[in-house]
Amino acid sequence: MLLASVALVAVGASAAPAVAAREQRYEPGDDPAAISLQLLDIPAKRAEDPRARVYIIDHLKPGATISRRVEVRNDSPVSQKIELYAGAASVEENAFTIPDDRTGNELSGWITLKTHAVDLAPGERQPVAVDIAVPKSASKGERYAAIWAQVTSATKPNGNVVQVHRVGVRVYLDIGPGGEPPTDFRIDELGAERGTGGLPVVTALVTNTGERALDMTGRLTLSKGAVQAGPFKVTNGVTILPGQNGMVRIEVNQSLPAGVWDAQVLLASGLVERKAEGRITLPVAAPMAVAKSPRAVWLAYAVGIVALLVLVALVGWYLARRQRARSTPVRRLG
Repeated sequence: MLLASVALVAVGASAAPAVAAREQRYEPGDDPAAISLQLLDIPAKRAEDPRARVYIIDHLKPGATISRRVEVRNDSPVSQKIELYAGAASVEENAFTIPDDRTGNELSGWITLKTHAVDLAPGERQPVAVDIAVPKSASKGERYAAIWAQVTSATKPNGNVVQVHRVGVRVYLDIGPGGEPPTDFRIDELGAERGTGGLPVVTALVTNTGERALDMTGRLTLSKGAVQAGPFKVTNGVTILPGQNGMVRIEVNQSLPAGVWDAQVLLASGLVERKAEGRITLPVAAPMAVAKSPRAVWLAYAVGIVALLVLVALVGWYLARRQRARSTPVRRLG
């Protein structure tokens, strides 16, 4: 999914306060501005990464430069002038956050677009080259930005408010020597709560154990005997910084019979996937922890038993070795 935001900007001395832009996620073609922006170039090494198909994601050494292309398209029935620029972004409270104006940051300052505006007829599209040049003095760490395509509506007669629509592509750029830092996470616990209209919501507490930001996607399947429901997709966009955790929510958007259901959750960020299983009791009366399924409990016991057997074997080997050392006669020389 890409980024989209809408802002109402007041103009004139007597204008009302501006309304802050708000980020929205959409599938291509659903843009309320009737424009779209998509990434055209994917590095060969990331061809299988679903995140790299929609976002610019890379790891560079200081002093390196990369080139990408984005395609801007006019999906409206009229000709439009579309502006293009790079802006700041950050990850705050488990959300990829964008300012409501053209505020820049360090990364957006490294981004150069070949053109800053295009005039497109209805249905016309145009590729735009994007260069990212990292200074040799750049410090280690991951940075965030966005590349935007924006249209501004004309002010109506006797009006003092214009509407700004923009769609964008996220940029995740890690800087540092050597290879790319690892991406990894774990699912700490599953839970369930009542959602809108009393329908259940399954939650998963995720901890980022890697060194790059995560964008969580995934699905939930439920089964009760021969009856299956789902898959239900992750319904909140969660971006989690390294060392932090976040709550992933999956809404069960259909009514299900009461009883105990087996829950299987598959979460992913890029190519990294993790699974968790448990049991949920429907209907959900209050927030609850999802009980581990018998399979998960059996697996935990099995791992514990294997670890215990290994420990016993090591202790036995050590004691036998010590006993042999005591019984071996000491030979004296001379």
